[in-house]
Amino acid sequence: MEVFIIIALISLCIAGGFLAAFLWSVKDGQYDDSYSPPNRILFDNNQPSSETNQSSI
Repeated sequence: MEVFIIIALISLCIAGGFLAAFLWSVKDGQYDDSYSPPNRILFDNNQPSSETNQSSI
């Protein structure tokens, strides 16, 4: 029974470490994208689909 408690504590410590790393990266601005939004208007994403160009047989 002691093994389950030890394993649970170790897994909680690991999960807490991952949570701390994620929060640190969000706070540090790693996921901020300041390049794409101004340039998004320059690229056309409306390409015709190949399914609509084919006639049904």
